Amino acid sequence: MKPERVYKIIFASVYPLYVKKAETKGRTKEELDEIICWLTGYTKKSLLQQIDKRSDLETFFAEAPQLNPNVSKITGVICGYRVEEIEDKLMQKIRYMDKLIDELAKGKAMEKILRK
Repeated sequence: MKPERVYKIIFASVYPLYVKKAETKGRTKEELDEIICWLTGYTKKSLLQQIDKRSDLETFFAEAPQLNPNVSKITGVICGYRVEEIEDKLMQKIRYMDKLIDELAKGKAMEKILRK
């Protein structure tokens, strides 16, 4: 899929898939929200507003209050790419989110996911 198409995906359309992925693996929506808020700087309330507004991924990340300063600690492979080597900054942010959600689904401890 071309990056431009990925950027136009509505966050509210992928969010329920993230929730399902987490819950299927015995994790909670609250843990998922904590991860997304940690990454983007959104509060629970402003995260819900983004969902209600049906922002696309490009807008979702453009309006994010602040990317967590520890994102550089997110490393590894997602969808065949090393997240730390992705040059397109927006795609890198999207893949950071995917990576964190994968870690949640794989049962990793929240403390490790949040790079504490």
